[in-house]
Amino acid sequence: MFEAKFEDGVLFKKIVEAIKELVKNVNLEANGTGISLQAMDTSHVALVALQLNEKGFKKYRCEKSLTMGLSIENLQKILKCSGNDDQITLRTQEEEPTTLSFTFESKNRISEFQLNLMSLDQEQLGVPDTDYSSVIKMPSNEFTKICRELGNINEAIGIETSKDGIKFYVKGDIGEGQVSVKSNDAEKKEERVECDVDEPVNLSFAVRYFNLFNKAAALSPQVILSMSQDQPLVIEYQIENMGSLKLYLAPKINDDEQQ
Repeated sequence: MFEAKFEDGVLFKKIVEAIKELVKNVNLEANGTGISLQAMDTSHVALVALQLNEKGFKKYRCEKSLTMGLSIENLQKILKCSGNDDQITLRTQEEEPTTLSFTFESKNRISEFQLNLMSLDQEQLGVPDTDYSSVIKMPSNEFTKICRELGNINEAIGIETSKDGIKFYVKGDIGEGQVSVKSNDAEKKEERVECDVDEPVNLSFAVRYFNLFNKAAALSPQVILSMSQDQPLVIEYQIENMGSLKLYLAPKINDDEQQ
């Protein structure tokens, strides 16, 4: 028996919206501590990782560890049948489930749907705990705005960290540009910029992945960027009282450095 009830159903819809352009088919893992998901994008450049703690659900029960293979496209079709005020319950009675049921509840309406599951040959990747040399916390809407604007100039975006702040820069055929964001201790968390930099980092990434994943900004007022030189970047959106959604993105190789 597995049952997980989101009191705020729109939260689950936002999570699916954030990953739908990056991954197509995923294994949803459920056990006694909560729900998790790991999946690579088709180009094997980015890894999406979701962790939802059982304490964050209105109701949670999982008697046995389960793996449920889902098509994100089909899942989204089911979720479009729910309202933004609905509570959403995921449920299955089967030990080796072939379907996952969804119940959408509002004040005067209850809808029930069944989603056929898939058998996916995907292994859980062991993502090591890493001490990053630069960890930046900044407003998620500011990060989204910078990525969207600089992405108009070039497909690669550079990120350079220092103890004073973080710089985003691009150089393309039409010209170049940069945006620097300085540390501050604003009273409001959604306006604060915190830079924990043991060693400066200067890396380049494909901006399209940022722009795809930044739909997750709807989940949290702050984004956390964790970096070490020549290592994948981690973009993390913390989901209040529930867990986190992360994107691991490999840096682009700078051709000039190779010559």
